[in-house]
Amino acid sequence: MSLQGKKVLVVGTGKSGIAATELLCANGIDTVLFDGNKELDSKALYEKAPKLKEVPLILGNLTDEQMDEFDVAVLSPGVPTDIPMVNSLRDRGVKIWGEIELAYTFGAGEIIAITGTNGKTTTTALTGEIMKNYFKDVRVVGNIGIPYTSMVTGSTGETVTVAEISSFQLETIDTFKPHVSAILNITPDHLNRHHTMENYIRAKEDITKNQTADDYCVLNYEDEVLRAFATECPAKVIFFSSRSELSEGFYLNGDSIIYAHDGVRDEVIDVNELNLLGKHNFENVMAACAMSLSFGVPMDKIVEVLKVFKAVEHRIEYVTEKRGVRFYNDSKGTNPDAAIQGIRAMNRPTLLIGGGYDKQSEYDEWIEAFDGKVKELVLIGQTADKIEECAHRHGFMNTVKKDTFEEAVNYCYEHAVSGDAVLLSPACASWGMFPNYEERGRIFKEIVKGFKE
Repeated sequence: MSLQGKKVLVVGTGKSGIAATELLCANGIDTVLFDGNKELDSKALYEKAPKLKEVPLILGNLTDEQMDEFDVAVLSPGVPTDIPMVNSLRDRGVKIWGEIELAYTFGAGEIIAITGTNGKTTTTALTGEIMKNYFKDVRVVGNIGIPYTSMVTGSTGETVTVAEISSFQLETIDTFKPHVSAILNITPDHLNRHHTMENYIRAKEDITKNQTADDYCVLNYEDEVLRAFATECPAKVIFFSSRSELSEGFYLNGDSIIYAHDGVRDEVIDVNELNLLGKHNFENVMAACAMSLSFGVPMDKIVEVLKVFKAVEHRIEYVTEKRGVRFYNDSKGTNPDAAIQGIRAMNRPTLLIGGGYDKQSEYDEWIEAFDGKVKELVLIGQTADKIEECAHRHGFMNTVKKDTFEEAVNYCYEHAVSGDAVLLSPACASWGMFPNYEERGRIFKEIVKGFKE
């Protein structure tokens, strides 16, 4: 669908909304920017994004007459697709897009798209580095922190885009079609947004909805939902597994990652040569290998990157050591399943900081995964009481609640001894205390680096 001659409403004035508006304006599209916060500081917005000064801005509510003016509404990822305003726009025949669909409309070249509950950012970053090791024009975008819309200008048929895509963003795709996709895993998350697990699964699987038999989809063999989905996936499926020996695909055999194909089993790399901790990261590596190979990158160019790639910021990131205590920032552990991987990667007695915004998650499996490693659980935020009650129900009684994030970090430092680890892995979103998990992780690192030896 061409947007020439159309009128577009951009909903949301955050990073994604600003990038979408700038792209539309650069292409001469009649655009209006909207934010439901009627108290929004428009002066601060224009200081942050001076290119938007000539764009009409509506705050608070849209009238029926205003809704009738638009052909397309571009929603920022944080805007639910089922709120009354969006339903009213949809009822009027307004196309509901997100920034992924918008960027795809203006972009060129081939796309690798990655989704899943956990591991997206590490896998996207690693795949992006592998692509850069072989192709000249590579852009790494999406939920990784760089709006896709900010990177499409100047793309050509030779451009390779590697995109991390959340379930929120997948709700609003229409024609978006990656040549290679991956669904890393699906575990309960964002049920406050999607309402049911079925809706959440459907959103993730929609990454393949426009793919054909000429395309590829990489799936986790050990995820029962994805193994079942493979039979109906429209693309060629490549499996990876951390537990099972596969006749075709990538799997973990002891300390070796193996690529099985055409009756041959090739060793890709010994995991001890990687700079990444934990079985979940070995899964991320296998997924990145499968996508890169499907995209035409030779195995030797893939392995070159595997040997030097380091963990992404905020994902089981080693920060510093003070008084023999090691500090790890896993602020991106925003749900229980992600936080389980953080605990599994620890090889020291651990003081764990958890809690935050309530996404209607259950914490039983996370508590059970402590497996004797966690000395004390320090809780903050909206979910503190809920998590403490869950921990006590499972017989883990070493819990303490703190009013502020800084108090929690200081408490851990004061009570840790040489040989311990302090791990920020909240199992919850940051909202309510921080604007995002990046800011939460940044402040954690700032605090612990300031501790005296």
